[in-house]
Amino acid sequence: MTHIAPPPLPAIVLDPIVRLALSEDLGRAGDLTTDATITPGTELTAHIRARKNGVLAGMDAASHALHLVDPKVDFDVQIQDGQQLAPGATIAVMQGDARSILIAERTMLNFLGRLSGIATLTAEFAEKITHTKAKVVCTRKTTPGHRAVEKRAVRCGGGTSHRYGLDDAILIKDNHIAACGSIADALQRAHAYAGHLRMIEIEVDTLDQLAEALPHKPHAVLLDNMAPETLREAVAMIDGQCLAEASGGITLETIAAKAETGVDYLSVGALTHSAINLDVGLDIL
Repeated sequence: MTHIAPPPLPAIVLDPIVRLALSEDLGRAGDLTTDATITPGTELTAHIRARKNGVLAGMDAASHALHLVDPKVDFDVQIQDGQQLAPGATIAVMQGDARSILIAERTMLNFLGRLSGIATLTAEFAEKITHTKAKVVCTRKTTPGHRAVEKRAVRCGGGTSHRYGLDDAILIKDNHIAACGSIADALQRAHAYAGHLRMIEIEVDTLDQLAEALPHKPHAVLLDNMAPETLREAVAMIDGQCLAEASGGITLETIAAKAETGVDYLSVGALTHSAINLDVGLDIL
């Protein structure tokens, strides 16, 4: 399935991520192999190609990496983020200075492989629940420093995002409740603190906890590690009072049954913490 990809990340967000990736590869002395073997002024044409089936993501990061190394290299995009890949498909064609292309190669492929892997896994999860109203969402379980690009990759695969960070919503989890004293106290304090645009969600593990939470009008309830039959009861109890989100060990084998209970969202940390890189390579013609 092809998904409409989000716009490229703003340069101010993308730039430090890509610069760090390039700098850790080039180190203190640059690309010794290219310096030793490639005559300055050599030009070539290179194709970035998919080696396996999947969904593409990360073209903004890859193109930015090439631009930082050498903005004069021509970068002709053949396939857009969110589109399907088949083995041998040409993703982009580069033409220009051979040294620049070889210096940028690994950083470009690292972004494309990692982010396309996330998009591909997300698409697999999303495909399992197309017959329901539920949406699959990613979590904060991302690679440190790469949250923006990884969450964008989830959207390329047809998923959406839970919180980006601790600063964009209130999510009261079990440890907050334990430290605060009770579900009622935690929700009362959250409502007193939050502005009118702040979402408040609370995590519950049992139907008794859900019954305690609902009178305090959370915007969403995170139903953690509940079996499908318990989720059905929880959705019936909520009865449209707030959003219902299932979480906890959701897999490709279990997501459909949980989505069919009527929940609105299913949060899956595996989208970002367990995605396998999609094999993408560079071929010189």
